Amino acid sequence: MNSPLSARVTCACLLVALTACSVGPAYKRPDIPLPTAWSEAPPDDGAGIWPSSDWWHGFGSEKLNQLIAEAQRNNDDLAVAIARIQEADAQARIAGAVLLPSLDLNADASRQRAQVGGGGPATFNSFSPVLSASYELDFWGKNRAVRAAARATAIASRYDKETVALTVISSVATTYFQALQFRDRLQVARDNLANGQKVLKGLQLQQSAGIATGLDVAQQETAVALLSAAIPPLQQQFRQSVHALAVLIGKTPESIDVDTGSLTGLTTPPVAEGLPSELLARRPDIAESEQQLISANADITVARAALFPSIQLTGGGGYQSSALTSLISPANRIWSISAGLTQPIFHGGALRGQVVFSNAHYRELLSAYHKTVISAFSNVEDALVAAQQTKEQQTRQQEAVSRARRAYQFAQTQMSAGTVNILTVLNTENALFSAQDELVQVQYLHLQSMVDLYTALGGGWQQG
Repeated sequence: MNSPLSARVTCACLLVALTACSVGPAYKRPDIPLPTAWSEAPPDDGAGIWPSSDWWHGFGSEKLNQLIAEAQRNNDDLAVAIARIQEADAQARIAGAVLLPSLDLNADASRQRAQVGGGGPATFNSFSPVLSASYELDFWGKNRAVRAAARATAIASRYDKETVALTVISSVATTYFQALQFRDRLQVARDNLANGQKVLKGLQLQQSAGIATGLDVAQQETAVALLSAAIPPLQQQFRQSVHALAVLIGKTPESIDVDTGSLTGLTTPPVAEGLPSELLARRPDIAESEQQLISANADITVARAALFPSIQLTGGGGYQSSALTSLISPANRIWSISAGLTQPIFHGGALRGQVVFSNAHYRELLSAYHKTVISAFSNVEDALVAAQQTKEQQTRQQEAVSRARRAYQFAQTQMSAGTVNILTVLNTENALFSAQDELVQVQYLHLQSMVDLYTALGGGWQQG
C-alpha cells in the first residue's frame, strides 16, 4: 500500500505532467526558397559595406544629419510607434498574469441589534477578515499560449517601431534632397534668365545701331519671358518640399528653411548588397511579420484548448469573531478549499468556429509573411538597378550639358560675327537650359535611389 507521502508525490507529478500538455502546434519558421545572389550588380561593384546605424552620414551633409536627429526626437509617427510598444508590453503583462494565482482580501465589520428570545434586545458585533485565492490549472497550455501570443505581439511592436524609424529617416533624406533639387533648378533657371536678359540687351543695342532687326529682339524677348515664367512653379515646389520636411521633423512649416546647400555638394556613399539570405535578419518589417505569425500560431492553441475542460482551484482563510480583541485567536480561524471543473458542452458552434478562425488567420499571416519576404528581395533588386542606371544616366547627362554649353558659346560667338542668326542662338540656349535642368533632376534621382537601396537593405538595423 502506498504511503500518504507517496500519493502526494504521485499527484504532484501528475499535475506537472498535465500542466505541461499543449493541444496546439509548435511554431516552425516557414521555408521560403532564397536566391543565392542578386541579379543586379551593386552600383560600386561590391566595394562598399552593409549600411551602418548612421548610414545617412555617408552623404556628407551636416544639415541632413541635423534634420534626421530632430526627426528621431520629434517625429509624431515615431512617438505613436513608441506608445504602441508600451501598450503591447502592458497587454503581455496582463496576459501573463493568468498563470499566477489571484489573491483578494475581504474584511467586514458589522454591528446589529436583535431580539433574543424573551430576554429583550441584544447587540452583536461581527468581524471577519478573509484572504481568498484562486488558480486555474493550465492543463492544455491555453494560458501559456495567451501569454506567448501577447509576447510575440509585443516583440512585433518593437520591430514595427524600427520599421517606422527607417521610413522616417528615409523620408527626411529624400525630402531634403528634393528641396535641394528645386533650389538647384531655381538657380539654373535664374542663371539662364540672367544670361537671356544679357543677350536681349545686346540685341537691343544692335537694333539701335541697325544691325539687328525688330524680329530678332522680339524672339529674344519671348525667350526671356519663358525663362522667367519657369521660376514661380519651381519656387512653389521648393517651398512645399520644405513644408513637408517640417512635418517630418515635428515642426511647423515656418520654423525651418533650406537656405543653403546643393546636390552637387553631396557625396554618394558606396553600398555592398551582401547575400540575399542576410536580408531576413536586416529588415525589421520581415521580423515583425514573423512575430505576428508566431502570435497567430499561439492563438490556435488558445482556441483548441477552449474545447477542453478547465479546472479552477479556490481557497480562502481568515478569522471571524464577535470581539475585535480576540479576532486572531486560533479558535476563531476559518478556512475553505474547493475545486471546480468546467467542460464546454454547447456554445452554438462558437468554440469550434474560433478554432477555424484562428487557423484561417494563421494562413492569412503566413501568406503575408511570404509576400513580405519576396517583396523585400524585389525592393533590393529594384533599388540596385535604379542606383546603377541613374549613375550611368548622370554621367551621360553631364556630357550632354558640356556639349550644350559649348554649342551655345559657339552660337553666341558666330552671332556676334554675323554668321548665324538669333534663331540658332535661341535653339542652343534652350538646349543648354533643358540639359542643365535635366542634370539636376537626374542627380536627385540617383541620390533618391541610394536612399531607396539603404531602405531596402534594412538601413543600419540588424536583428539581435
